[in-house]
Amino acid sequence: MSTEINSSEWSRDLAARLSADAVVQWDHPLAKRTTLRVGGRADLYSEPASEEDLRLILQFARERDLPVTLLGRGSNLLIRDAGIRGVVICLARPAFSQIVVEGSRLRCGAGVRLKAVSVEARRAGLAGLEFLEGIPGSVGGALRMNAGAMGGWMFQVVESVRLMDRSGLACDLPVAEVPSQYRSCPLLKTQIAVGAVLVGAIASAPEVAERMAKYSAKRWESQPSQPSAGCIFKNPEEMPAGKLIDELGLKGKRLGGAMVSELHGNFIVNTGAATASDVLNLIEVVREAARSRRGIELETEVQILGED
Repeated sequence: MSTEINSSEWSRDLAARLSADAVVQWDHPLAKRTTLRVGGRADLYSEPASEEDLRLILQFARERDLPVTLLGRGSNLLIRDAGIRGVVICLARPAFSQIVVEGSRLRCGAGVRLKAVSVEARRAGLAGLEFLEGIPGSVGGALRMNAGAMGGWMFQVVESVRLMDRSGLACDLPVAEVPSQYRSCPLLKTQIAVGAVLVGAIASAPEVAERMAKYSAKRWESQPSQPSAGCIFKNPEEMPAGKLIDELGLKGKRLGGAMVSELHGNFIVNTGAATASDVLNLIEVVREAARSRRGIELETEVQILGED
């Protein structure tokens, strides 16, 4: 039996288990769900409408021995052209997209956009979360990657994280029990973040708004407007990756529809008709140039998922 037929049957079987507000689709195109706008399709795509739906999806996948992939807002993600096998879960429904202000704390679902977090913090007169304004991702993805910008990073502002393991058990852990490092949270390689409590410092709303406007202006001056996945490489010890790529003369380098940004060397942009293979091949061109000409091994920051 083909994967396509299985996916169709899986879709019907899974939808019958979940609440009416959940989303289940088979052979679902994923390119439109990434900021780079490339990549293949998911065998089975799902959006649980509650933690119970999420538990049931995980149970369904275990019963059929299907791999599970979590998808956030797709802003630090490159999906290969043949797509993702098994079940893709996106926590985009309202149950996972709420923000509750509790004094200096923001209780956020994993699906909340980071820009919404910064805006809500501004309204509440809470400082320290302004750097999230320019990161085009979700709370869950930012936790998974310990996302950062403008000198701040996610786990600086986290008080606790709500997790669900692959068996469907959920718990809340204080941040001290959730180790993080540069662009990574190892625990979230095996567990699913369903929410977090973030903490700000009391400040005046105009003061926070001014800082957000400054960060936004800086971002638009230094980052390309074309579709991208954000920074492609982690910064090596020797120098920022963007500076290295600039010194290598690779800005504007093209392969197919993929191009090293002429504005920021650590961005690869989709000029309109790029494939995932175009981007992956261009990544290798840059890595080889850094290796052979400068003796520097570049490590990708962007998450690469799926099959060729």
